[in-house]
Amino acid sequence: MTAPDGTIFFLPGLGFDAVASAPLAAALESMAADRFRVVGIDLPGHGGSPDAPNGSVSSLADRVVSVIEAEADGGPFFLAAHSMGGKVAALVADRILSGDANVFGLAGMVLLAPSPRTPEPMSDDKRAEMLSWVANGIISEDHATEFVAQNVSTPLADDDERAAIAQVRLMSPLGWRRWLEEGSTEDVSHDVGPIDLPVVVLAGEDDDDLGASAQPRLLDGVYPQARFVSLAATGHLLPYERPAAVAAEIVRLWDATVSATPQLTPEWGRLIASERTAPEARGFLSRRAIADDPNYSPRALSPEQLTMLRALADRLVPQPESPRIDLAARVDDDLAIGRSDGWRNTGQPADVAAYRLGLDDLAALWPADDRAEQDALIDGIISGELNEFDAVGGSDWSGTKLQHWLDDVRTDLTRVWLSHPASMARVGYDGFATSGPATGPAGYVSVAADERDPWEPAELGSVASDDDDDDRDDDPHHDHPALNNARTVEENAAWI
Repeated sequence: MTAPDGTIFFLPGLGFDAVASAPLAAALESMAADRFRVVGIDLPGHGGSPDAPNGSVSSLADRVVSVIEAEADGGPFFLAAHSMGGKVAALVADRILSGDANVFGLAGMVLLAPSPRTPEPMSDDKRAEMLSWVANGIISEDHATEFVAQNVSTPLADDDERAAIAQVRLMSPLGWRRWLEEGSTEDVSHDVGPIDLPVVVLAGEDDDDLGASAQPRLLDGVYPQARFVSLAATGHLLPYERPAAVAAEIVRLWDATVSATPQLTPEWGRLIASERTAPEARGFLSRRAIADDPNYSPRALSPEQLTMLRALADRLVPQPESPRIDLAARVDDDLAIGRSDGWRNTGQPADVAAYRLGLDDLAALWPADDRAEQDALIDGIISGELNEFDAVGGSDWSGTKLQHWLDDVRTDLTRVWLSHPASMARVGYDGFATSGPATGPAGYVSVAADERDPWEPAELGSVASDDDDDDRDDDPHHDHPALNNARTVEENAAWI
């Protein structure tokens, strides 16, 4: 049996527990057999699990992070979250992408009528009614039945209705009260900034408070890449009302993002998630691994300049058609926020101006459909043979300046490619895992060719034997095994 493509961690809504992931798991199995592992998570106070220490959303997120840390296999995963779980998922995603959780691989989110970061819209009368249901302890069967009925557009199938009611009755009265009085009213927007992940948000048209018409407003500014899906004849209980639609969106998002970007093996993912990797390093590696937005709009360059930079990047750093990294978009993003190496040749304009001038001039010279001529043009600029060509468009941009600018472009594109964690794994670099708080030596013990320390990925060589330690200690010429075992990137052009 082959390993699944990835994992879907499911965070249920108020009153529901890990059992609520069963319809989604069945729909995914029917639609994409064996591709996904679904892990339902019992939030505190749900499904018989202990209550959280307090009623804060952060306490709920603590439990979720601990489960994901224990269950994640190092491969890519999505968070799928419903209602109350959606608010918790925002904090969880923020912790993972900042490196504060010992987890790597978060690739996207599928949110089902999620509760927002701000206080959840609910009338005082409705809140009072729901609180009255636990005034005397566990929710009665009649009130659990009423709760389920209020949250669906049409009645559920008998088996689903029984499963839903049973889950609501297992809910801790304390957890129920805490969410209604504290968690749902808490504003965590100061704790969670924009989460720039591939995200799809599904909501029902018959959901009064958290439905399709409300979600774009409630999530405004939270998920820049969010795509909203409106489901007709659907209430609030999407995991039971529309599991096939949810599964279809998971598969669609996965294929458009995870399948389209380079991935690490789970062993490399576990190394990044381990305590050997410092939280800061884990955070930026997690963010770099996220798939590029296929609808990316340039922030520093014009659309035409970005197109030219993509064409140039394809010649300087050849990649397969898929999976690939949008190097040009990442360079544009760096330019927009002023991230650079801080160096340029005398007389060279600032980075953004240089890129705009250089790309405009290169576009005027670029042989559109002939790769051999494109390569010849690049070679000519690099070698200096084209240093005497006239400035294009009447600018004062000279061939020498173009040569110097192209030097910077080659450096920038190579740096962006190599900074991706999948590229680091490809060349065998694991130096990011030498600065964390793990016990024992933080650095390397073995520094011999074709040998590795026990914590390093197996593909980097054989574990060194103790007998060789003394011989290695006195030899200053041994390099790190990741370098000695680095695989040649044959398709990368000689210009890099």
